[in-house]
Amino acid sequence: MRDRLRAVFCDHLSIMRGKYLPASKLADSETRFCRSTFGVHYDKDLLPAPGAMMMEGLPDMELRWKHDDIRDSWDPHTKIVLGDLYDHEGANLPLCPRGALKRAVAAWEAKGLTPKVGIELEAFAMQADSDGNLRPYDTPGAVVYGTGPLSDPMRFNDAIWEKADELGFRLDMITAEFDAPQFEYTLTFDNAVQAVDDIVLFRLMAREIALEHGIILTFMPKPIAEAGGSGMHINFSFSDVSGGNALSSGERNLPDTLNDLSKQCLAGVLHHHKGLAGLIAPTANSYQRLQPGSLSGFWKNWGGDHRNVTTRISSEGGPKSRLEHRMADATANPYTAVAAVLQASLLGVENNYPLQPIETGDGFERSDAKESCAADLKGAVSDLKKDTVLADAVGRMLVDNHVFMKEKEVKKTRDLEGDALRDFYIYFV
Repeated sequence: MRDRLRAVFCDHLSIMRGKYLPASKLADSETRFCRSTFGVHYDKDLLPAPGAMMMEGLPDMELRWKHDDIRDSWDPHTKIVLGDLYDHEGANLPLCPRGALKRAVAAWEAKGLTPKVGIELEAFAMQADSDGNLRPYDTPGAVVYGTGPLSDPMRFNDAIWEKADELGFRLDMITAEFDAPQFEYTLTFDNAVQAVDDIVLFRLMAREIALEHGIILTFMPKPIAEAGGSGMHINFSFSDVSGGNALSSGERNLPDTLNDLSKQCLAGVLHHHKGLAGLIAPTANSYQRLQPGSLSGFWKNWGGDHRNVTTRISSEGGPKSRLEHRMADATANPYTAVAAVLQASLLGVENNYPLQPIETGDGFERSDAKESCAADLKGAVSDLKKDTVLADAVGRMLVDNHVFMKEKEVKKTRDLEGDALRDFYIYFV
């Protein structure tokens, strides 16, 4: 096979969409798609979502990229590239999640700070049985922090690691998670857009390499009802004009020594806790994970080195200082999710929201928190609609489109249970 280019973008449902283009197009910098892709749902229902222009002729949108952003891919005959979306008149497309993240970064840079991001992804490995039904990948000796063939007999994660190294993905860790067959994948910190570009492409690569081994690697939050959930933890910090970590308050970051920027960011994500859920935990399945005592992001709270709060402060200080927001899952578009967390944090800085007291409970039997996210997708979307300040910051048309699609999703999934609900999502995320 001759060389070709795979031009891709991550859509409103966190689904990767793209085209293969011939080698003769490697010198080009754009290709076109139908804008009404932003009205397509998981079940391929085409809907008149805000901004999708389904009833206005289904016009084109352009995906544009820089030649230097073209990368080698895990297919030896294929280059791959991510880009930004523009409307048919050449203006930035307001629905573009990558554009929303770039706006969030620019807003922070206007204050002299550059967002840095590191994302932790969790996933379950599934296999089809002889009848075509999905079942958990058999990992007979898997334990939390497990390594080696007892945790991954087919060694598909070794193939993922080898290819990640070859392609320049800077893996920080792969390990077995608490439940089997669950795995965690973490990439190192980078500038926000680069970090999310990398996690989006890494996730695609990992799923496709796993498939070569007969594994359906799914990043959906709760594919196995009796097992734990999978999150997409967003770790973030900021570098200042001198290159220092602006969240650092010394060699160790402790709750009683946090600097003002850290407190303002915490206050921002807490103030917008309910609205954030509708954007960053955006499926019916998300709320099977977001439960009390689940080490997720259910409660409106924060803490130090405490895994049962929504926003955790790493005890590592200095250049490794960071906040870890634990609500999101990978059914969220990673660009939108990171943009939302950064914008909520910035609103905390700009509006000087008060910071509530630190969580002192264990999170299992006792919590100080009086508020939580909604109990289901319907409630979370309602909360997002009410949080107009957050919606305006992230991008009004993007959020309006999201709300419309998720309100339809509530209706599509309300009668689905068990495997039927799982299968509505599992092949997409």
